[in-house]
Amino acid sequence: MNVKGFFNKGFMILAALLLACSFSAGAAHAAKSKLPSLYMGYIFTTHHTPIMVAAIKGKEFQSTGAYLEEMVPKQKFKLMNAEGKPLAVINLIVSKSGSETTTLFAMNRLDLGLASSTAFMSGIDKGTKMKILCPLHVDGMSMVFPEGSKVNGYEDVAAAIKASKTPFKIGYHSPTSAPRIAFEGALYNAGFKVTGNPNDAEADILMVDLKSTSNLIPALLSKQVDCWVGPAPHPVVAEHKHVGHIGLDSRDLPPAGAWTDFPCCVMGASEQIIASQPEVVQAMTDLMTAASKWSNNNKKETAAISAKWIGVPAEAVEKSTIIYTTDPTENWIKGEAKFIAMLNNMHKFKGKMKDADITAAKPVLFDFSFVEKSLKK
Repeated sequence: MNVKGFFNKGFMILAALLLACSFSAGAAHAAKSKLPSLYMGYIFTTHHTPIMVAAIKGKEFQSTGAYLEEMVPKQKFKLMNAEGKPLAVINLIVSKSGSETTTLFAMNRLDLGLASSTAFMSGIDKGTKMKILCPLHVDGMSMVFPEGSKVNGYEDVAAAIKASKTPFKIGYHSPTSAPRIAFEGALYNAGFKVTGNPNDAEADILMVDLKSTSNLIPALLSKQVDCWVGPAPHPVVAEHKHVGHIGLDSRDLPPAGAWTDFPCCVMGASEQIIASQPEVVQAMTDLMTAASKWSNNNKKETAAISAKWIGVPAEAVEKSTIIYTTDPTENWIKGEAKFIAMLNNMHKFKGKMKDADITAAKPVLFDFSFVEKSLKK
């Protein structure tokens, strides 16, 4: 090979190497700049209406700090900041219950999630690395009897339990759901013997796992249970369909006044996402705070949005007494303390939460750093 040919060949090799490096750097930059794709769980309940409102109203929330831009209806959205910069792709995943939501967290299949605080407590107790970021609402839990029942208030409920010749059967949709824990805990504290064992004939109350909210009304119609406890909108839907009667709301449980504005559902996130994507976590917290306020101030439109999304009558949803809020007030913390005490009294905790009081539980359960910033805006 002559000298000219040698240099030509060397130049071609050098050019190829430079081109390869350029493509490699470009690919690395593309990989670095690619939006994180995150998964967020929620349940078909009006307790989780703020995420539905945020998804439907979209850019109307831009001025509040964050908004969702639809990619696939009800399923996939870009999370945008106030300047219109995309922060992440949010994939919405429907869970059957809070128990399923926390199981998905444990399997590393969820990054963010909406579920009852008791479900998060149970998951954290078992070692799942996640934190409760903020409340989502208060109230919205009821005990439902068959249509035509005359039960009205706690005294009537207590009388019905005492009159039953066999353990009084109360259904629930999820083992870690707030309705189950709240009603079971209050009845336990009132002195009733509660069991989950169908062979325990000495118990006053038999708690029956109905596995899903879709089984609540059928269980009542088939007389599988004497009544059930569940989250909105299912109690008002049962009344609207003339198959059920709300005999007791959670706010009327004993002792009187202790259950008003009581906690239920929250937003939580994995510890890994909190550490690696704080900007995304902050934006979602900002958005849930704004959507909660909007939902309270626009009840009729909010009812229409959640009714259409879930597939229930809007007239039923409009009767909801739910108050949406992301503010972990002193009263809300007292409610969480009551949940922790009840769960420990009933020996439900076996791990991190065993024998913990609210003081010991706070650093284990909560990270309010994001919502504190949201509430100041």
